[in-house]
Amino acid sequence: MTVTASRAPAVAPAPRSGRRPRHLKRYWQLWAMLAPAIAFVGVFAYIPMYGIQLAFRKFSFKQGLTGGEWVGLKYFYQFFDSPLFWTLLRNTVTISLTTLIVGFIAPIFLALVVNQVANEARKRFMQTATYLPHFISIVVVVGMLQVFLSPSSGVLTRVLEFVGITGVNFLGDTSAFVPVYVISDVWQHCGWNSIIYLAALSRVDTQLYEAAKIDGANRFRLVRHVDIPALVPTMVVLLILTMGGVLSTGFEKVFLMQNTLNLPVSEVISTYVYKIGILSSQFSYSAAIGLFNTLINFIFLVITNQIAKRVSGTSLW
Repeated sequence: MTVTASRAPAVAPAPRSGRRPRHLKRYWQLWAMLAPAIAFVGVFAYIPMYGIQLAFRKFSFKQGLTGGEWVGLKYFYQFFDSPLFWTLLRNTVTISLTTLIVGFIAPIFLALVVNQVANEARKRFMQTATYLPHFISIVVVVGMLQVFLSPSSGVLTRVLEFVGITGVNFLGDTSAFVPVYVISDVWQHCGWNSIIYLAALSRVDTQLYEAAKIDGANRFRLVRHVDIPALVPTMVVLLILTMGGVLSTGFEKVFLMQNTLNLPVSEVISTYVYKIGILSSQFSYSAAIGLFNTLINFIFLVITNQIAKRVSGTSLW
């Protein structure tokens, strides 16, 4: 006697069109909380992208953004052939990479130092003292630089004259502009940028420290073998995000620190776009330069993300 087993009919997967209403019905509170952020990004990030076409048109006040004559890549070639192209690119890359390297390492070092402080009151004091400068206006910071580094009445200049060093002009010397910019930027933002690393260190299991101490590890080895490995995923993500703006040197601070003496090293793409677009009313030319800058940043972002994904397994997408 042969018994034939009957198979249950296969259940067809629910269509995607049916999943979306159920998803929205289940998570509508989360989407409602996310809606203002989505609207903000849409209004201030995606809608302005409509003006990108200005880089490919000859702007006309009468015809608006879409009515000008189509000139293709004319303004890009004009920028590439400009005698200032390589100067602007060199200055932007020099300031950006120096700020990126020093500004990336300093918060990690500060977070590791603060994390080693055992006394909670001292730790809170160090955290507060280091991230308060982040809330100081850039205008005020540049004003402080003028007060301390002015060649005629600066506090630091007077101290150097007292010890016999004269003729120092930190704000006008081309070789001093980048160090002054980077050091002041790190001082202002180092404490604030270290908060995320301190948050990552707070999640480290205390049993790892206890096991390392039992094995005879000192503080240096604790940092090397416990703290730094715990920070690696956070470091990779922040590095990727930072590389997305490698050529976007802060316009405000560079522009405020500029003068006729340091202009050969302080003129960057962002300040040049302002002078060409706003002051000289060459809107199409400045739009092309800004688009070129954005595309380079996007390429750096994609390349860094792919390298991080292959090397460490951590990436944004």
